Amino acid sequence: MTALSVDQATAITLEAVAAVAPEVEDEIQSIDPTDDLWEALGLDSMDHLNVMTELARRTGVEVAERDYGRLRSVRSLAEHLAATAV
Repeated sequence: MTALSVDQATAITLEAVAAVAPEVEDEIQSIDPTDDLWEALGLDSMDHLNVMTELARRTGVEVAERDYGRLRSVRSLAEHLAATAV
C-alpha cells in the first residue's frame, strides 16, 4: 500500500473494527478518537487481535504485538498506520 494520511488511516481503522465486530458498527462513529477503543466497545482480546490482522491485510502494515498496549484508540492506531505505511 502507498502512504496514508491520518484521515485515510482513521477510515481504514473504523472499517476494520466494523468488519471484525459488526455488532458495534453503529457505536463506532460516536466514539471519541482518543478513547480506549476496546473498552468503549466492549471488545475482547480476540477482537483486538483480529482487528490488528485486518488492519495488516488492508494496509500492509504489520503491528508488532509489543505495540498493542499503546495502540488502543482510533487516533493512536491511525497515526501509527499513517507513520508506517509506505
